[in-house]
Amino acid sequence: MATEPDPSAPEIHITRPSIISKPLQIAKEVMATPDPTTSATTGNPHAKFAQYPSLRGKTVLITGGAEGIGASATSQFSHQGSQVLILDISESSAIKLIETLKSQGASPLPAFYQCDVSDLKALKSTCDEILQKYGAVDILVNNAASAGGAARAGTFEVTEESWQFGVDVNLRHQFFLTQYLVPAMKASGRGGSIINMGSITWRIPATGLPVYTACKAAILGLTRTHAKEFGKDGIRVNSIMPGSIATERQRREVLTEEYERLTLESQSLKRVLEPDEVGRLILWLGSEDSSAVTGSSYVVDGGWVGDT
Repeated sequence: MATEPDPSAPEIHITRPSIISKPLQIAKEVMATPDPTTSATTGNPHAKFAQYPSLRGKTVLITGGAEGIGASATSQFSHQGSQVLILDISESSAIKLIETLKSQGASPLPAFYQCDVSDLKALKSTCDEILQKYGAVDILVNNAASAGGAARAGTFEVTEESWQFGVDVNLRHQFFLTQYLVPAMKASGRGGSIINMGSITWRIPATGLPVYTACKAAILGLTRTHAKEFGKDGIRVNSIMPGSIATERQRREVLTEEYERLTLESQSLKRVLEPDEVGRLILWLGSEDSSAVTGSSYVVDGGWVGDT
């Protein structure tokens, strides 16, 4: 016997891009109906912090938006009433995050596009699909990166293959996503904001991951170049350099007692830094409150390297 559909259940749409170079290259959307103005009373964890009316209705693409700093940005933009597009390789993490946001009353809920950012063919296809549906992306957060696994190799252990992989996952996609999405930003006439996520590792300087630090240093140059190039179109480009941030993965893989002790010795603030503290800066740079800010780089490290 047929049953009536549950009107409270999330509606999931799956569309397949015309070019699929990864078996799991899919897009999922979980649609919602809650009013974001009520989210503060239904579990908005960011309610006590700044609200940005200029973010309401903006389309925000966040790479690596299902975990860590990216997940924090996804949550915060969603609670501001932005339409977030999560571009991430982890379907399970994205769906878990979306369900959490649904329970908190965020609206609209994010759309999830599963994609490996190191695969340019898949990345371009996903961008084409996004632009066809949304017209233009207003805010691009180039967040996806990897400092684990093969990235943690000293200079004499780096191979041609590991070098290329490090560049692909930490730098190349930032350039090409900008290339793919900026024309529509220009055509919209609304301008836009691009936030490139760097790192303080090259400023410390850290050892043992030279490919990663080289990529993160390059992001500063890319940010300044694109800020100058796209400024005439009202597109702002800034970068953020986080320090040691206690994401779930960091806590699981890196934050040993000894690592934490050494980090706190280096920081001016003698406490562990949380992803939401970076996410709030991302939010501000995406909003019109930072309308005159471009070509700048912001350090969020608890006073480790500061602005030296």
